[in-house]
Amino acid sequence: MDIPTIIGLLAAAGTTFSFLPQAIKTIRSKQTKDLSLGMYAILAIGILLWLIYGLLLQNLPIILANGVTIVFVLVILVLKIKGG
Repeated sequence: MDIPTIIGLLAAAGTTFSFLPQAIKTIRSKQTKDLSLGMYAILAIGILLWLIYGLLLQNLPIILANGVTIVFVLVILVLKIKGG
């Protein structure tokens, strides 16, 4: 594995797992009133586009980062829409 791919994977891990504390807190508390629906909706669209971009380029760091992040963001977004 080359250095740029390793750096990309480390960056992907850092930014992806930054969502984990919020996702865990939201799932446990079921409280989303202080979270912005608009922000999470726009973020989900952006992450989905990054995932498509990564798939088109066959770029592993982009695919992994956005594939995992979209799950975290969608969980929070669904809870927000359900009115938690």
